[in-house]
Amino acid sequence: MDLLERLITFFAENGYVAVFMALMLCGAGLPLPEDITLVAGGVIAGLGYANVHIMVGVTMVGVLVGDAGMFLLGHHFGTHILQWKPISWLMPPRRYAKVQDQFTRYGNRLMFFARFLPGMRTAIYTTAGATHRVSFWRFLLLDGLAALISVPLWVYLGYFGANRREWLGMWIHRGQNSLWLVGVVAVLILLALWWRRRRKRDAEA
Repeated sequence: MDLLERLITFFAENGYVAVFMALMLCGAGLPLPEDITLVAGGVIAGLGYANVHIMVGVTMVGVLVGDAGMFLLGHHFGTHILQWKPISWLMPPRRYAKVQDQFTRYGNRLMFFARFLPGMRTAIYTTAGATHRVSFWRFLLLDGLAALISVPLWVYLGYFGANRREWLGMWIHRGQNSLWLVGVVAVLILLALWWRRRRKRDAEA
């Protein structure tokens, strides 16, 4: 919660621009939790420093711009981007190979699930761009759909918990666990659908 309080103070003093920039840095792999950043944006709205509905719009754009930036860097520079020191630190060869394996198993659906995988998002988005496995607009659509779930959830949680910090801390913890659960359930459902479709295709063959 110390990080949350520091972000609340910083965002209250600097407004929407500070929240937007922080989320862009989150997308670039800065070790700053995106969920806590979103909650802090909601809290300052709850304290009267911003409009919560505008904050949702600002945070959605900030999240998508940050994600798209990493995708486009990978798309433009290809695997050469792995030689850049900041990127090689975020994505060593072993992690890059792991992400490629996930693409092979889950395909473009991985773009949707990546939002619920803290610590893996930047690597997945950069790899998607570098390997040209998904078009930019399809990436933006899938990432945007996932963001429509997670971004408003965190911002409005901060808004309603602005003056109840203990309650807010409890629900941040529950929310983090819930998003992981949503991601796992979604993966299982898609795997079941894929298995069913494959069985049907094999039967027709």
